[in-house]
Parts: sequence; C-alpha cells; structure tokens
Amino acid sequence: MLVWKAIILGIVEGVTEFLPVSSTGHLIVASAWIDYPEAQRATFEIFIQLGAILAVVWHYRDHLLGVLRRAPDDSVARALIGKVLFAFLPAAAAGFLFHHAIEEHLFSPRVVAATLIAGGIVIIALERRVWQPRVTEIERSGWADAGWVGLAQVLSLIPGMSRAAATIFGGMLAGLSRPTATQFSFYLSIPTLAAASLYSLFKARHELIGADVLSLAVGFVVSFISAWIVVRLFIGFVQRHTLSGFGYYRILFGLLVLALLR
Repeated sequence: MLVWKAIILGIVEGVTEFLPVSSTGHLIVASAWIDYPEAQRATFEIFIQLGAILAVVWHYRDHLLGVLRRAPDDSVARALIGKVLFAFLPAAAAGFLFHHAIEEHLFSPRVVAATLIAGGIVIIALERRVWQPRVTEIERSGWADAGWVGLAQVLSLIPGMSRAAATIFGGMLAGLSRPTATQFSFYLSIPTLAAASLYSLFKARHELIGADVLSLAVGFVVSFISAWIVVRLFIGFVQRHTLSGFGYYRILFGLLVLALLR
C-alpha cells in the first residue's frame, strides 16, 4: 500500500510543482486524504521534490550546460547565473527565518484552500490586463527583473500560494514575456528547490531507514517522469495561452477542499 501511495504523491508532485496551482498545497491535501504515514511524509516529500528538480535540469540540459561552458568567457552567461542566484536570495532568507513558524501555523488543508482561492482570483484578475512585455529572451532580463521575481517568490512560502504562480507573474509584472517569465521560474526553481530539499534532507538524515528505500525510489522516479512531461507541455501552453484556466481551477479545488473539510 505504501508503494501505491508513493506513486500517487509522486504524480501529484510532478504534475503540480511547475504549474501555478501550488504543489505544497496539493501534497498537504493529498497526503491527508490517502493517509500517508506522518512520520515518513517529510522525508518522502524531499525525494519527490528532488525528482521534479531533476526533470527541469534534464529538459533544459543543453541550454544550462551551454551557459555553464560560456560563463568563464561570456559576461552574458555569467550575468544570467548571477541573476538566478540573486532572485533566489529573498525566499532563502525568509525561509530560513520563518520556516518553522510557517510549518507550525499554516500547513493545514484549510489554509491551503483559502490561499488557493485567493491566488486563483489574483491570476484571473492579472490575466485580464493587456501585457506589453519588454523582455522576450531570458538572457536579456535585467537585475531589477530578477529582484522582483525573487521578492515575488517569498509569497510562495505560504502553502497554497504556488511558487510557480508567484515567480511567473512576478516576472510578467516586471516586464518579462509569459514564456520568458516561465523559463526564469523554471531556472529559479533549481537552486530554490535544491537548497530546500538538501537542507530538509540533512535535518531528516537520522530518520532514513532501509525499509523506506522502495517507496522513496518509486516516488522519485514517478515525480521525475510526470514533472518532465508537464514541463514540456507547459512550455508549449504558455506560448499560446493565458493562465486564467489555472486560476479557475484553483478556485474550484479550494472550494472542494473547504466542502470536504465540513
């Protein structure tokens, strides 16, 4: 049964991590519904998050490797790396300072439902405006653009808000096109999720036991595969569509959660 639960949560993580719907919120709700063991939940979520990160690295491997190879001699490549790391800092600092308080007070299905609905309303409202982007290539983004995306990412520390939604719309409000903001969001997810996962893994290192290996491995692989598929599809989607549909989905899902909590 634990392996089947691992498959379900691996799919939930992979499908939702890079969409503007909140993977943390979906995992909190899904874990409660399928009754994944509380003692093993935190460690398991670390591994499925690592699988999702690997999916982004794998999808963008050619461009990422190209940037790393060019960095010693190319100021544009060095600047892109610097901007992604610069955008990473605000959420890293806020997470370090407030992580325990957020986990203690905000990690509940009721909070997730409220933030899903609120975030959905904001997405619908923002997508009704006419966007006139000034940056259509990620390497032409500026330091100020990166700073705004980084500040927006702080909102994602609240369960249900969605890191993807915060960073994509933070980038769009800063002047990036929707596809460029999405790519920046994906790149920013690499240091953000890797740092959070490795820090959590270090804290949970004494809780790892051999009996969990199978469920951890299954969750990791399922998360990687599902995230890789979603990233490929989502990149094509944002080229042609707005994100309003995700706003309506968030509202409906949030209302469903509230209804089931009664």
